[in-house]
Amino acid sequence: MTKQTKEEKVHQVFEKIYNNYDFMNSIISFQKHKKWRNDVMKRMQVQPGNKALDVCCGTGDWAFSLSEAVGENGEVIGLDFSQNMLSVARERQSDHSLNNLTFIHGNAMELPFEDNYFDYVTIGFGLRNVPDYLQTLKEMHRVVKPGGIVVCLETSQPTGIIFRKLYYFYFKNIMPLFGKLFAKSYQEYVWLHESAKDFPGKDALKRLFEDAGLVNVQYKSYTGGVAAMHLGEKQVKK
Repeated sequence: MTKQTKEEKVHQVFEKIYNNYDFMNSIISFQKHKKWRNDVMKRMQVQPGNKALDVCCGTGDWAFSLSEAVGENGEVIGLDFSQNMLSVARERQSDHSLNNLTFIHGNAMELPFEDNYFDYVTIGFGLRNVPDYLQTLKEMHRVVKPGGIVVCLETSQPTGIIFRKLYYFYFKNIMPLFGKLFAKSYQEYVWLHESAKDFPGKDALKRLFEDAGLVNVQYKSYTGGVAAMHLGEKQVKK
């Protein structure tokens, strides 16, 4: 039996859990993920008329927030490689009042957009699932305008020793049980633990942002370091 690549494994996971993804996100983060994203949006200062891309958009949460922020004269595209996740996003879109939002199928490591197009490029809880973190950040850097912003909100590595042990115990043992009980998906939530455990810490991810060409990179931890925002700018050439 051939071993699955990370890309194949991730695709299989999200094609299976798509129907329960939003519900499980709330359980896993104790409803904190919405609060974290709201804080990130305040820091981004998105303006009416801006163009934004949400990479690995999943069921569309961040894309909908961006759509509200850019208004009717703006443009938002949500991109994901799981057609099942996108089907949920498009279904939710029928309850959405603005027509400035499009969901498309695509690969985060080969974004189908021209250079220097978007004012903002975001990725929320998706970077840990791509096969190559740096390649994805390079692509996000490529398609954002000079002076534009690239933002990642992602699980991170808690800093306190006791809290970190509790967090990993929860992620490894409790969360997969929640997945089994509420989403009938034990192995898929075991995978989510593995992807979070191996993801770079805050300083390491900051360096990856810089390696991708982004400048003025800053980060902020949330809830004891279980999640973090990283924000970088594309340099304006003089």
